[in-house]
Amino acid sequence: MCAVLLAASACSSGGGEDADTIAGSASEPPPEPRTLSVIGGGDVLVHESVWTQAEADGGGTYDFAPMFDDISDRLHGADLALCHLEVPLGPEDGPFSGYPVFSAPPHLAQGLVDAGYDGCSTASNHTLDQGEDGVVRTLDAMEEAGLGAAGSARTEEEAAEPTVHEVDTGEGDAVPVAHLSYTYGFNGFETPEGKEWMADLIDEEAILDEAARAREAGAEIVVLSMHWGTEYSHEVDTDQRELVDLAGSSDIDLVLGHHAHVVQPMDLVEDTWVAYGLGNQIAGQSSPPIDSRREGVMAQVEFTETEPGTWEAGGLQAVPTWVEIEPDYRVVDLASALEDGGERSAEELSVLEEAHARIGGHVDGEDVTGQDGFQLVE
Repeated sequence: MCAVLLAASACSSGGGEDADTIAGSASEPPPEPRTLSVIGGGDVLVHESVWTQAEADGGGTYDFAPMFDDISDRLHGADLALCHLEVPLGPEDGPFSGYPVFSAPPHLAQGLVDAGYDGCSTASNHTLDQGEDGVVRTLDAMEEAGLGAAGSARTEEEAAEPTVHEVDTGEGDAVPVAHLSYTYGFNGFETPEGKEWMADLIDEEAILDEAARAREAGAEIVVLSMHWGTEYSHEVDTDQRELVDLAGSSDIDLVLGHHAHVVQPMDLVEDTWVAYGLGNQIAGQSSPPIDSRREGVMAQVEFTETEPGTWEAGGLQAVPTWVEIEPDYRVVDLASALEDGGERSAEELSVLEEAHARIGGHVDGEDVTGQDGFQLVE
């Protein structure tokens, strides 16, 4: 210790840095580790009532962004926002169709970007509703809007390359984050012969292989979207339980589930957060039970870089949402709406309170509230 102090004194007498400067430099704390947040939303399911609202909002064209206004700040606030585009996009001037064979206005892609989404999973049971042309149109429209896509492809070469988002966190170099997307089936439709690569069917070996290839391509975080489960059931089914072992892979960091159209549980599986089913983000389903089909939840996870290129998942925030249908179709951030109150009547606020409570109960179906780091946004 004395030798160090003497050396510092000698430097001071020579006109260099003084002892105070050196001491101050030595005591500076190390820089804070980088963080990166990923948020995932539920099914974007475009029935006629939804595109009719977009047409009204656009004054003759189709503007889908206003229906997401209430959640837009959350989406823009995350470093990477991922949606699930359930349906194919149609030609510019239509015709458009809803259930059971969908074809939505291609303007939806720009609306999702304006809302704050960076990319979407596209592997669903409706991916092939409009055949090969529908897949190509959808991906063309998404590419034109600057919206990433995972789960379907226009060419074999495109299918072989995992989707990787270069995420700018504002804290240094962009972080490569891969997005994978798989579905249980296509409602009886089939990919063209020789083009099985056009849309991704759930296959555990294929998923693990793509995750490994994504890592080899430089991805530091891998998000897996799964179109699975039993429609309209809040319970985790047998197939989901068997496939959730994927979360144990060191190559997969977050699992986002879709398809049930109702909220399903979240859980921490082998240090990986799994959202079994995020419900509907926006939809116009009208058959009962209607309330459960208006409920959704967004999952936000913050990752922290523990060493260069290595990231660890922190807590998960569950953000309950609600599809308001009167006077307009709108996605409501329930916590914000209940805190603000706005111009809603006591009866309307009661409806939102009940929806928030139900969603909280469904999310906790696997006792996730007992897990460290889980938070239901109140």
